[in-house]
Amino acid sequence: MTTVTASSAVRAPDGRPFHEDPAVLGFYRDLVEPFGSTVDEQSLRDGRNVFHKDLVDRLVGSEGVDGSADLVIVTHALPDVHPFTAVASHLNMLLGGGAQSFSISEQGLAAPFTALRIIAAYQRGGRSERAALAVLEQTTLPTPHPLVDSGGLVDSGALLVFERGEGLRVGGVESFDDEEATAARLAELTPDGDDGTLIVLGPWVPGQRPEVEARSRRVAPGSYCTSVWLDLAEHWQEWQRDHRRVVLCDTDPLSGRGHLALLTTTDSAAA
Repeated sequence: MTTVTASSAVRAPDGRPFHEDPAVLGFYRDLVEPFGSTVDEQSLRDGRNVFHKDLVDRLVGSEGVDGSADLVIVTHALPDVHPFTAVASHLNMLLGGGAQSFSISEQGLAAPFTALRIIAAYQRGGRSERAALAVLEQTTLPTPHPLVDSGGLVDSGALLVFERGEGLRVGGVESFDDEEATAARLAELTPDGDDGTLIVLGPWVPGQRPEVEARSRRVAPGSYCTSVWLDLAEHWQEWQRDHRRVVLCDTDPLSGRGHLALLTTTDSAAA
């Protein structure tokens, strides 16, 4: 069974001064100008300029996250402000250099849920014993973005280690086409008389039915894709002790699609 065994989290780390790199600015211009957009150099100068590499370095340097891994997945919904670093390879190096490593992006906040599906499949098939999942978010962008411009996002990252064993185990990952289907599934997971389930709602999930809200923990605003994963990284040990089942759920504000991960301490879990 795919089980959480270690974690670390970082929020709003110190940034760095803007460094005017012609290669980076040229890359941005080549990327956006064919589509009628322009690079906003002032946003880059005013931003915190926290690289994905900076987040990974802090996450691995945290207490409790060390040793090696045989599978490393880096996920993000917003791009790195420094586009020329292979961050998954860098994290692999920090964790011993012997892992298969890659990144998942261009999926919005679905990316870490997709990664969890992959990790569970690898471990179910005996292809991984210790996997590391990094969920990264930096907020300095060269062009306008609705969530960064008005969403109050801060730079953040979570690192979760999964091994095969007992504990808070992955019982499934699900996705839904719209908010209504997501809400219906959450209601199914909180039947009357069930006091062992904790629903962890991301900041983008709309208000839920009373029976869901009564058993929910809502993540504070300030993140896009890192939301429920920061909460998991900081609280999985107490959740493992106090709850039979934990449901992580968030809704992508750009697409309306909902995503949830079911974690359980019962013997019925199936990754």
